[in-house]
Amino acid sequence: GFLPGDLAQKIDPYLRPLYDALYEMLGFERVGKLIERNVIEVAPLAYMRGRTLNESYIILDEAQNTTPEQMKMFLTRIGFGSTAVVNGDVTQVDLPRGQRSGLRQAAEILARVEGISFTFFNASDVVRHLLVQRIVNAYDQFAESQDPQ
Repeated sequence: GFLPGDLAQKIDPYLRPLYDALYEMLGFERVGKLIERNVIEVAPLAYMRGRTLNESYIILDEAQNTTPEQMKMFLTRIGFGSTAVVNGDVTQVDLPRGQRSGLRQAAEILARVEGISFTFFNASDVVRHLLVQRIVNAYDQFAESQDPQ
């Protein structure tokens, strides 16, 4: 709706961080060729419904902003020979107040499911500017001080 252009042009602003990472790892030309040959497909979560992704490496980025229903839908798209990576930061949820993060819920539900593992990062894992690491630490300390335990 609100953005002009075709679907790719409409969703491109939201996918820019993903494209930036691909370009950094593989180079602009190579990424373009891989997308052209459908080796790499970038698609909005809404277009995953009904699909089965066999023989694929599937990445769900910014998963903290999925609803529980969207997360379940995504996870049930995994087909034979595929690996799925779900990433997100539950401290940066942009969902409306009161809406539960699908990532947070999935971590609780799937913690003991065989074949699923979780990796949690902290401020020492930040690969951006050193200032970002200090910002993350400050927010973590603030959150801990607010926790009523």
